Amino acid sequence: MSKNNKKRILTGDRPTGKLHLGHYVGSLQNRVKLQNEYDTFLIIADVQALTTNFDHPEKLSEDVRQVARDYLAAGIDPEKTTIFVQSLVPEIAELTVLYSMIVTVNQLRHNPTIKSEAEQYGYQEMSYGFLGYPVSQAADITFCQANLVPVGEDQIPHIEQTRKIVRKFNNMYGEVFPEPEALISDFPRLIGLDGKNKMSKSLNNAIYLSDSKEKVSQKIMKAKTDPARIHKDDPGNPEVCTVFHYQKAFNTKNHTQIAEKCRAGTIGCVACKKKMIKKLNLFLEPMRERRKKYLENPELIDQILNKGTAKARKEAAKTMKKVREVMKIDYFNN
Repeated sequence: MSKNNKKRILTGDRPTGKLHLGHYVGSLQNRVKLQNEYDTFLIIADVQALTTNFDHPEKLSEDVRQVARDYLAAGIDPEKTTIFVQSLVPEIAELTVLYSMIVTVNQLRHNPTIKSEAEQYGYQEMSYGFLGYPVSQAADITFCQANLVPVGEDQIPHIEQTRKIVRKFNNMYGEVFPEPEALISDFPRLIGLDGKNKMSKSLNNAIYLSDSKEKVSQKIMKAKTDPARIHKDDPGNPEVCTVFHYQKAFNTKNHTQIAEKCRAGTIGCVACKKKMIKKLNLFLEPMRERRKKYLENPELIDQILNKGTAKARKEAAKTMKKVREVMKIDYFNN
């Protein structure tokens, strides 16, 4: 528990490019909402980004700032939320090493998220860093004594892994960490524009938070709809339509009415898409306004990240002092 008696949240993203609507509905909207209720730490996990982008580390400099801009544009308030860069908090790396001593390789190999991501990236053999990134993630969550982790449902196995590590550490050495709990979004998955997979940067099927009005329009007009619907007055099945999936997420007041019209054949796919374009652009417009401030004043991003990282290091130092004490490895402080 933090000094202000608020429970603490830790969450974040790997800086592998721009954030999209899937990130927003999956966890970012919860972060914006809960920053008023919780002491929130938001990590830009650049070390973990290297598990899949180790061959292009030069991209991280811009990607870190891109993610920070997306956070701020989405409504994250740097006065309420501590935004920091993972690699600049070396205590996290130290805690990762200590945790790695109490986690078996078999546990990591059987993690379903690791399995699916290895298949997605086509890895025949996994690097040590890729296989072990749930351990690094456990250190991210616990270095600041986080109680709650807002995530999408695909990240639940990582939270369970963290809880196992915390229980084992506390039982072996002494109570240091709270067991973090996952906070799942009410709308945890957003399907991609292809209608087959979840929205993903790597699958090129995403609408980004930074997309222009024109880009949103182009993407929605190309989105998959009911393949069995040939004419605009044919009865449709909204449940197999990608655009209706977005209606449910972003047009909550009217999506039931749209579904009825679709089934009755009284609204065509083009008209439905135009409604969605208008709704999405209204939704994204405040983000575009906030983003403009940081694009015009890029030094503000670095100031926010430096300030947040300094605060994260202070918290990390306090935690590692306790860790060394209970493990009896604070050799010169007895």
